[in-house]
Amino acid sequence: MADREQPVTLRTRKFIRNPLLGRKQMVVDVLHPSRPNVSKDELRGKLAELYKASKDTVSVFGFRTQYGGGKSTGFALVYDSGEAMKKFEPHYRLVRYGAATKVEKASRQQRKQRKNRAKTVRGTAKNKAASKDKKKKK
Repeated sequence: MADREQPVTLRTRKFIRNPLLGRKQMVVDVLHPSRPNVSKDELRGKLAELYKASKDTVSVFGFRTQYGGGKSTGFALVYDSGEAMKKFEPHYRLVRYGAATKVEKASRQQRKQRKNRAKTVRGTAKNKAASKDKKKKK
């Protein structure tokens, strides 16, 4: 059964034009009676079409499906330009949409262990202490 072919209705409410952040913001109600839910990617495409914008300038998040299904409610931001989106949208959402790359870093536990190892020494030896313990553990 092709879910993408089933009808979906979008209704926007609490629409606000926010010129300081260069965007339109709204609450989106999605009616999907014959589907479990609708993908955010599909919603971005439909909203872009509705507001005559590029799919790359639309951000959707916070969708919750009502008990019993058939209706979901969430939030949407339609930016005036890609630059405005990159400037004001949180980095994790830009990563989600493929507009930015994820910053790779050590796990939280490893960062804490490195910090505590560095506390045992003074001065320039702090860098060496962190790297020495790495060699010991292997």
